[in-house]
Parts: sequence; structure tokens; C-alpha cells
Amino acid sequence: MRQAYFNLVRKVNYGMFEAISAKVLEHFRNPRNVGVLEDANGHGRVENPVCGDITDMYLKIVDGRIVDVKFTSLGCFATIASASALTEVVKGKTLKELLNFEEGAEALIERFMEMIRHELGNLPKAKWHCPPASIESFLRALIEYFKNIGGEEDVVRNLEEAIKVLKPYYGMGSK
Repeated sequence: MRQAYFNLVRKVNYGMFEAISAKVLEHFRNPRNVGVLEDANGHGRVENPVCGDITDMYLKIVDGRIVDVKFTSLGCFATIASASALTEVVKGKTLKELLNFEEGAEALIERFMEMIRHELGNLPKAKWHCPPASIESFLRALIEYFKNIGGEEDVVRNLEEAIKVLKPYYGMGSK
């Protein structure tokens, strides 16, 4: 991890990346909520279609509240920082707070993207394909949770629709 950080700093110093916020570097160097939850009741895994980075998200939900969330990632600094930021934002929140489908799937995805933008600050344009993978792994973990408890077919359909809406966001930074 330390060598990867120094390589990143070297690239930044030589102008190979746009400015990276201190928050991004902090989440990369000291990611929050890293690990596997053995008692998770929701798990989602995503391989980023742009770069191949893999993110796993684990949720422990009790009485409709995310009481714990962890992630593991095999990815770049932006993937790790995005997953770390998302876990910080959702931890402790109720599903009702996070999942408002009244405005549609696109509005839901925009809210999650904005949460990550707010938590991370500046991320190079070429790396904005990383946050959607964190969001998708989180949504997939929620789908597993709702399928496990049963009786929430509408919520599962809405989450699956949100994942479909999320797909174009992977291309945000590549143009």
C-alpha cells in the first residue's frame, strides 16, 4: 500500500493526473470500513467494466438500519477511496433515508454520486468510472438483503432498475 501511495504521489507531482483532493488521498491511505463482515446479511460484488477493478460490499442491516458496512477491493486509489467514502456515508443510516424511489432511479443514482463527490472532493475526470462500481456493489448487497428477507419484490425491482440506470455513469470520465 505504501509503495502504491508513493507511485501515486510521483505521478501527481509529474502532472500525470489532474489535482487529487486531500480527502481522496486520505481515504486511499487510510480506508475506512475495510474487511469482510462474517455476519453480513447482504453482499454485492462488482467488476468494473472499464478497468476490471473488483469491489465487494458487505452489509449488516438490523431493523432497517445499516449497522455495519465493510468493503474489500482489488483496485486503484480511486476505487478504494470511493468505496471507503460510500461506506462512511451509508453507515448508520436507515434504508428509508437512503432509498427514496419516488423521484426515480436516476435521481437515486445521482444522490449516491453526489454523496461520494461531497465526501471525496476532487477526483480526476479519468477516474470517475470508479464511484459507480462502489454504488453498484452497494445496490447489489441491498438486493441480496431484500431477497433474503422476502416480500420486497418492488424494492428489488427498483434497485435492479437503478443498476441499469447506473451503467452510463461508468463512462463519465472516459470522454
